[in-house]
Parts: sequence; C-alpha cells; structure tokens
Amino acid sequence: MTTAEYAVGTVAAVAFAGLLLAVVKSGPVKSALTKILVSALGT
Repeated sequence: MTTAEYAVGTVAAVAFAGLLLAVVKSGPVKSALTKILVSALGT
C-alpha cells in the first residue's frame, strides 16, 4: 500500500473507533453492559 492508502485506512479506523465509543457510552448500551458484567462477576 502507498502512504495515501495508509492515511485513508487510519482515518477510517479512527472514525470507526469513535463511532463504537459513542455507541458504548450511550445509556441503554451502557446499562446492558453493566448488567452483563455484574451478573458475570456474581456480585
């Protein structure tokens, strides 16, 4: 790959990571993940 392709891939990866972070921090997803973790740890 050329440098430009690496740059485009890096920008796309950062954008995707930002989107995932926004989804995980949203209220319903955050509470669901908290429930899963609490039940998995048995506390």
